[in-house]
Amino acid sequence: MPVKLSDNYDLSKHVIILTGATDGIGKEMAKILFGFNPKRLILPARNKEKGNKLLEYLKSSKGHTDNVEIWEMDLADLQSVKNFANKFINEVGELHMLINNAGIETKRQILKTKDNLELQFQVNHLSHFLLTILLLDTMKKSVSAALPGKIVITSSRANNFGEIDFDNLNLEKGAYWNPLKGYANTKLMNIIICKELSRMLQNDHITTYSHNPGVILTNISHLNTGFSISTLTINTLARLFGITAEQGATNVLYPALSLENKETGKYYDEGIEQEPNKVAYDEEIAKKLWSVSEEILKEHRMI
Repeated sequence: MPVKLSDNYDLSKHVIILTGATDGIGKEMAKILFGFNPKRLILPARNKEKGNKLLEYLKSSKGHTDNVEIWEMDLADLQSVKNFANKFINEVGELHMLINNAGIETKRQILKTKDNLELQFQVNHLSHFLLTILLLDTMKKSVSAALPGKIVITSSRANNFGEIDFDNLNLEKGAYWNPLKGYANTKLMNIIICKELSRMLQNDHITTYSHNPGVILTNISHLNTGFSISTLTINTLARLFGITAEQGATNVLYPALSLENKETGKYYDEGIEQEPNKVAYDEEIAKKLWSVSEEILKEHRMI
C-alpha cells in the first residue's frame, strides 16, 4: 500500500528550503508543504520563468503565496550556492527543514560546470553538500527538542550499483560503460552524507533522511540528447509501472513528517525503510568523502 500523509500537519513555525521545486516531485512537494502553512517556504530556482510559473501553480491551489519565496540559485555554480546561503543567513536567519531534492542525470555524457566539475557530481552531491554545511549552524540555532530540524535528501534506487572511487569522482577516467553509473555514484554519495550527518548531529535535535521516491517520469534527464536505449527503457517502465509525481513527493516527505518516526540517518524506498548499498555503512568512506568534498570546496574558495 502506498504511504499517505496526514491532513493535519502544522508547519506554521517552520522555515523550509526545498531545492528542485520547479519540476517533477519537487513541484508536488512544494504544493504539499505549502498546504501545511509553513512560516516561510523558500524555493531556489535557476530559471526565473519556471520560478514564476511555480508561484502561479501554488497560488491556484490556495489563492495566495504570501509565505512562498522564489530565490535565485544555480547548483551548477558554486558561487551561486554560496551567495544563496549567505543571503539566507543574513535575511532569514532561521531554518527548520532543508530538503535537498534537485538532481540531474546525463547518461554517458560528461558535462562540465563553470567550476570545471562534472555536472552530476556537482549538482547531485557537491553543491547540496556546500549548501548544507553553510546552513548547519543556522539550523542548529533554530531548532529544539520541541521544534526539531530535518534534513531530507532525495536519492535513488540506483544507489545500489553505485561505487565510491576517489580517483574518479569527477569522471576523470572517462564515462562508465553503464550509462547510469555516474548518476548512481552520486546517489550513493547522498545516502553516505545523510548517514554521516546523522552521526554528527545526533545531539543537536536534527534528524536526517535519504529517499528513493519511486519510479516516476520526470525531467531529470532533460540534458540527454539523441537516442538512448537506457533512456527509452526507463521512460517506458515509468509510463507502464511508475507512480505519480504527487505520490513520489509524498514518499519523500512521509518519513520526515511522521510524528511517530524518531529514526535518523535511514534510507527509505517509496516511504518505507530499506537497506541501501552496503558501502553506505562504511564510516571510513563517509569520513573520507566528507573530507574530500571539503577539500574541493576549499580549492574553489567556497569554505
